[in-house]
Amino acid sequence: MCSKEREEAVSDKRDLLFEIGCEELPASFVEAALTALPGLCEKQLASLRLDHDGVQALGTPRRLAVVISGLATAQPDLEEQVTGPPVKAAFRDGQPTRAAQAFAAKLGCELSALERVMLPKGEYLSGMRRERGRPTAELLPEALEAIARAIPFRKSMRWGSGDLSFGRPVRWLLALFGQQVLELDLGAIKSGAVSFGHRFLHPGEVRIEAPSSYVDALRGARVLVNPTERAALMNQRLVQAAEKAGGTLIEDAFLVAENASLVEDPQVIVGSFDAMFLELPEEVILEVARGHQRYFGLRGQDGALLAKYLAVVNTAEAPDTIAAGNDRVMRARLADARFFYAEDLKRPLLERRQQLDAVVFQKRLGSVLAKASRIEQLSGALAKSLEQPDETVAAALRGAHLCKCDLVSLMVGEFPELQGAVGSAYALAQGESEQVAQVVREHVRPKGAADAPAPTVAGAVVALADRLDSLVGCFGIGQAPTGAADPYGLRRACIGSLRTMLAHDFDLSLSEALTAARNGYETAGVSLDLDHAGLLERLSSFFRDRLRGLLSDGLPGDVVDAALGVAADRPVDARARARAIVQLAPTVRAGVGEVFKRASNIAKTAPEGEPELGSETAERALFEAFFAVKDKLEQACGSGDYGAAFEQVAALAPSLATFFDEVLVMAEDEAVRANRLRLMRSISDTCSSLARLDLLAPAS
Repeated sequence: MCSKEREEAVSDKRDLLFEIGCEELPASFVEAALTALPGLCEKQLASLRLDHDGVQALGTPRRLAVVISGLATAQPDLEEQVTGPPVKAAFRDGQPTRAAQAFAAKLGCELSALERVMLPKGEYLSGMRRERGRPTAELLPEALEAIARAIPFRKSMRWGSGDLSFGRPVRWLLALFGQQVLELDLGAIKSGAVSFGHRFLHPGEVRIEAPSSYVDALRGARVLVNPTERAALMNQRLVQAAEKAGGTLIEDAFLVAENASLVEDPQVIVGSFDAMFLELPEEVILEVARGHQRYFGLRGQDGALLAKYLAVVNTAEAPDTIAAGNDRVMRARLADARFFYAEDLKRPLLERRQQLDAVVFQKRLGSVLAKASRIEQLSGALAKSLEQPDETVAAALRGAHLCKCDLVSLMVGEFPELQGAVGSAYALAQGESEQVAQVVREHVRPKGAADAPAPTVAGAVVALADRLDSLVGCFGIGQAPTGAADPYGLRRACIGSLRTMLAHDFDLSLSEALTAARNGYETAGVSLDLDHAGLLERLSSFFRDRLRGLLSDGLPGDVVDAALGVAADRPVDARARARAIVQLAPTVRAGVGEVFKRASNIAKTAPEGEPELGSETAERALFEAFFAVKDKLEQACGSGDYGAAFEQVAALAPSLATFFDEVLVMAEDEAVRANRLRLMRSISDTCSSLARLDLLAPAS
C-alpha cells in the first residue's frame, strides 16, 4: 500500500459490529459486561492507534455486542522520537554495548542513526521509531479476542477442551467490519455474519448485512438488543398491564433494571394470590414478590395493595400456563410468610430482646444486645444535644430499645431485607405507639445511595446513633476500611450518618457525638485500641472526606474546601457556609480568594499586638474599612447569618486589593512594617473564622 493509499485508508471509515452469542447470562453479568465493554474497546483501539467516532454496548441475556461507529480502515503511520538507554550504559570503551544494539534493533535502524540527547537525568541515546500503519481488518481479530477474554464476570466457567473462560458457554460469534466478515476463533467457535433470534418467539439464524442493520434485524427477530429500548418498552407494557388489571404500578428501579437484563422481548403477565394474604404487612408481600420472584406489585385506587402482581417474562406463548405456575410459587412463598408472621406474633417483641445476647455484632465489641443498649444510651444523648421535645426523646428511646428485636424473628430470618419493617409491624400489632413503630422501621435508613434518610426526627436520631456506634467501635479496634475491603459497611454508615444530619439540619458537633458514642463503650467496659484523641483524629478525617464528596455534589470544590477549613466538625454549619460563599458572584469570589491568600501568607510573620491607623492613604482606607465591617462580620458569623457575613468580606476585598497595589507591607521602617503586619493578621484572623478564604480558586 503506497503512502497516498494509506492516507486514504486512514480517512476512510466503517462501522464495526462484534457480537458474542452465549447461553443465558444472569442479570448481574449482563449489567457488568455492558458497563465494561466500552472501556475495553476504547483501550484496545487506543493501543492500536485507531480513530473512531464512538462505542455503543448492546446486549441481552443471550448476547453481548458492541457497535463501533466510524472506525478508521487503517492505522496512521507512526513516527516518534524514542529515548533509549543512558549513554554510559550504551558504550563501553567507545564500543557499543548490547543495550545500544538492542535499542537500535528495536527501532529497526543502524547504530549510526542514533543520537545523543541531554535530559535532566543525564545523557541518553535517542532514535526515530518509524512504523507503517496496517489495515484495520488485519488488527481486529486479535483485538476482538482480547476484548472478549477481558469481559469481567463475577464467576466464569470453562467448557469443552478449549481454554476460554466466560460467563456462560459461547455458542456463536458475529464480526462485521462494514460488510466484511472478520475471521476469528474464540473457544473453538468461528465468527460469521449470522446472529440468532429469540429462543422461543423467533428461533433460527438471522443474517446481518451490515452493522447499521443489526438492531433492526434483531428487532424483527423479536430481540430488543438495545437495553434502553428494551427497558422503555417493558415499562410501557407494565403500565398498560397495571391499568388493565385495575391498579397502578408500584415503581421499582431495581426491578426494572433486573428484569430488563433477564429478557430479550419483555412480555408482561398478570398474576394473583389469595386476598387472605393481604393481612400480612405490605412490606412482606412486596418483598416476597420482589426479592424472590422479581415481580412488581400493584395498588388500587385507594392506595391499598392489590392481591395481584405483574411478572415480566421472555415469551408470549401460553400466558395462562405461565401465570398459573407463577401463582403456585407466589402462594407457597406467601404461605410461608404467613406462618412466620403468626408464629412471631405469639411472643411480644420485647421478650425477644434478651435473645440478642446470643447474636454476635463483632467478637471484640460484643453482642447485638450490647450494641442495642449502647444505641439507646447514645440516642438519648443525641436527642438531648439537639434539644428535642420530651415526646420525641421518649419515642427515640423506646424505639431504640426495640429496634433490633426483630433480628431474632422467624420472618427476618427468612427475609433479612425486612429488618425494621417487620419489627415496626410487630410493634404496632402489639400495642406500641405509631411514633415508636416508625423509629423501629426507620432506624435502618438510608439503606443505600438510592434510599432516603429516616423521615422522622426520632427515627433519624436512632439511625444516627446506630451508625456512630458501629464507626467508633470498628475504628477503635483497627477495623477501618482498607482499599476495597469494608466488611462492616463503614463507608456506607458514614455517608448515611452525614446524609441524615444534613436532611434534618442536625447541627451537631461530630467530635462531641463521636465522644458520646465512645463513652458508651467505656460504660460497658469494652476496651478500644485507639485512645480518645487518636480515634477522633482518624474518624474526623474519614468523615471530612465523605462530607466533601457529599457537598461537592452541587457546590464547587474550592467553595466546599473553604467551608470545611473551619467547620468540618459541624456538617450542617459547613454546608451553610458553603451555600453562602457560592452566592457571591464568581468574579467577586475569585477576587476575595486572591487577596485573602496574600493576607494569610503575610500574616504568618506578624508580631503580637493590635494594629494602629497608618500613614499612607490606602493603608488608612483599609484600616477604616476593616474596623467598619469587623463588628458586623463577627455578629453575622456568630448568629449564623453567613450570607451577610460574606457580603462584609466582599465589601472589604477591594480595599485590601488596593492596599496590596499601593502599599509596601515589608517597609524598611521596622515599626511601620510591624504595624502593617499586625493589620494583616487582624484581618486574616477575623475573616478566617468565617472560612478558609485563601482556598477559593482564582478566576480562570
